[in-house]
Amino acid sequence: MARLFLFSFFASLLFSLCFAEIRYSDIRSDDRPIIPFDEFGFTHKGQLELNVSNIQLSNQNPDLDLSKVGFFLCTRDSWLHVLQQIEDGEITCALQSDLIKHVFTFNKLQKGQGKFSVLFPENDADQYTLVFANCLNSLKVSMDVNSAMYNIERNNNRDYLSAGKTILPRVYFLFSLIYFVLAGLWIHVLYKKRLTIFRIHFFMLAVVVLKALNLLCEAEDKSYIKRTGSAHGWDVLFYIFSFLKGITLFTLIVLIGTGWSFLKPYLQDKEKKVLMIVIPLQVVANMAQVVIDETGPYGQDWITWKQVFLLVDVVCCCAVLFPIVWSIKNLREAAKTDGKAAVNLMKLTLFRQYYIVVICYIYFTRVVVYALETITSYKYLWTSVLAGELATLAFYVFTGYKFKPEAHNPYFVIDDDEEEAAAEQLKLEDEFEL
Repeated sequence: MARLFLFSFFASLLFSLCFAEIRYSDIRSDDRPIIPFDEFGFTHKGQLELNVSNIQLSNQNPDLDLSKVGFFLCTRDSWLHVLQQIEDGEITCALQSDLIKHVFTFNKLQKGQGKFSVLFPENDADQYTLVFANCLNSLKVSMDVNSAMYNIERNNNRDYLSAGKTILPRVYFLFSLIYFVLAGLWIHVLYKKRLTIFRIHFFMLAVVVLKALNLLCEAEDKSYIKRTGSAHGWDVLFYIFSFLKGITLFTLIVLIGTGWSFLKPYLQDKEKKVLMIVIPLQVVANMAQVVIDETGPYGQDWITWKQVFLLVDVVCCCAVLFPIVWSIKNLREAAKTDGKAAVNLMKLTLFRQYYIVVICYIYFTRVVVYALETITSYKYLWTSVLAGELATLAFYVFTGYKFKPEAHNPYFVIDDDEEEAAAEQLKLEDEFEL
């Protein structure tokens, strides 16, 4: 039963969302029963190149049944049936199942041989995960694994992106152009309304530009992976701009939520503490994302980093909501006591709208997009990326529209008529008290 639990636990790792590419993995003294590698969507012309070297086993007993140690390909549905076979006692090892596709088992190794190479054609279109199984108790395995999964295109070129993600370079590039256009439009708005702009409007421009650069680098990153299996350094730029974009976006939400630069030129201590929490957490989240992307699910600490990333992301999303809640509370109290009640109520309504939009944005990009990745066919995994980018674009457009520089925007300033009305109301209240 404990063995089945381990298999079930690692089954969840078979469906990681890593982009398949040429992957170099080193396994050292590992006794895990299941080690998942990359996941890939094959067409009818798919191939797996597997090169394993420096194979070392902790037990050199010649009586070991090495047919229970090796690599195989498995789909999600097949893996669930394999687990059922193990639970029913039909088999004791995943490699004994007829529902998987054997790539190589260690009993085929010649005596004294510590490496092998396999070219495995895959003509059944589906999403597969390359898995290493070790069904021998207390056997530790060390090896260097070089794996490459790709599809053969009509012009006989290799496509190293999964069947459902091969369109992503064009999607990212298109959205990068959209954000560059938005940045140009925002510059035009700032120039046209230069008498009513605030410092935070320039910060908004920086957020849009960083988002555009992030998408451009991601498009180039995936484009090189698609053609060659390697990012050729574009992944470094992608991580840099992802880091800057993440920090600036969350900072912008906090600053807008506190009314900085619009309503007041300073931040309160509790608001500064939120920024001091969010920014370091974003640093940790980006570090976790780099580890997740670069190592893949084969790493022993991959699960820990995955949990760290999810936890930090949730904490950051919750933290940025607090300043908006504080501002809504303060405006609600001010509306009851201040003579400028009507203005405060308008600001309160705008804060409520922004609060709802931020929650919807966080919920959609963290929950709905993940659900789409889970339920969508492997051929259309790009649709979840498209949905997430459309939601992000809508959030950017809403934020820019609602908080654009305007002389009579209820969020920014109070016009002369409102000031006079508020003053008259205060005067009447003072006379009544006297």
